[in-house]
Amino acid sequence: MAAKKTGKNSVAEQNTLHRKLLELWKRGQSEHCEVRGSEIHGRGVYATTFIPKETKIIEYVGELIDKTTSEKRGISQQEKSVTTGDAAVYIFTLSKNYDIDGNVPWNTARLINHSCAPNCEAWIEGRKIFIHALRDIDAGEELTFDYGFDVECYEDHPCRCGKDGCVGYIVSRSQWKDLAKKLEAKALAG
Repeated sequence: MAAKKTGKNSVAEQNTLHRKLLELWKRGQSEHCEVRGSEIHGRGVYATTFIPKETKIIEYVGELIDKTTSEKRGISQQEKSVTTGDAAVYIFTLSKNYDIDGNVPWNTARLINHSCAPNCEAWIEGRKIFIHALRDIDAGEELTFDYGFDVECYEDHPCRCGKDGCVGYIVSRSQWKDLAKKLEAKALAG
C-alpha cells in the first residue's frame, strides 16, 4: 500500500523533515554542558564535566541569513526585547555577507551568557560557529563569552556578569577604552 498523503506533505516528506530537525537538534547539543538557572541572566549554560582549554564545546546553530534580513530581524527582536524584558536577539555575525540567527529552540549555545572575563570564545569555521574553551573550565562552572557589542550602543546592554573588572556594559574588550571615555564625558556633563 502506498503512503497516504496527509495535508500538503506525504509521510515520507514528514519523516525526512523530522530527521533533519533531529540532526539540527543534535548539532545544537553537547555532552560537555547543560542549561540551568543563572545569576547573570535567567538561564545559562554550565559545564557538566571538566573541559580542557581549546576544547570545541558546542556549535552555535540557527538559520543562515543575509545582512539585510539580519538587520531587519535584529531591530524587530531588539524592540520586542525592550517590551518583554527578555534578551531575545540571538543573531551572530558570521561573515561580511551572512549571519546566523540562533533564535531556535535547539540552539543551546544561544543561552551562553556574556562575561567581561569569559572562559570561552567563538571560532568561525567555514559557515559554522563553534564555542571553544579559552582556558580549562571546571565542571559546574557557567560558560561565558564576550559578546563583543559595539560601544556606540552600550547603554542598551548593561552587563550583569559581576566579575572583577566588569565595565558595567556588554562592550567588546577592544573598545573598553572608548567606553571609559564616554562614561567619563557623561559623568562630567551630568
